[in-house]
Amino acid sequence: MRQIPVDTSGAVVMVAKSPQIKVRDRRTGEIATDAETGAKLMTVDVMFAANEVVEILSITVPEPGITGELAMGTPVALTGLIARPWENDFNGQKRHGIAFRAVAVTSLDSAAAGPKAA
Repeated sequence: MRQIPVDTSGAVVMVAKSPQIKVRDRRTGEIATDAETGAKLMTVDVMFAANEVVEILSITVPEPGITGELAMGTPVALTGLIARPWENDFNGQKRHGIAFRAVAVTSLDSAAAGPKAA
């Protein structure tokens, strides 16, 4: 499957919704895991602003790649962000879209850096 690297250097990225566990199968409640590492997968919705366009993207990231407090409005860095086009048939209807995945989502909030020296 084709993977397209996404350049985030000129973007402003902020958390729109705190990390949530990614469910693989809603009927059984099965949790999605990384095929290579077995790590639990999470989704983080972010506001991605670039070139005067703002979008909400849902990013899949392995749980160990989530660093810092990721509350709504927290500025973040997206490490290794890729886009993957997808297409499937569901009940006879074709569906398609773009899935986003990152190696890590890291808080850029100075408060997340730890206590300050007095």
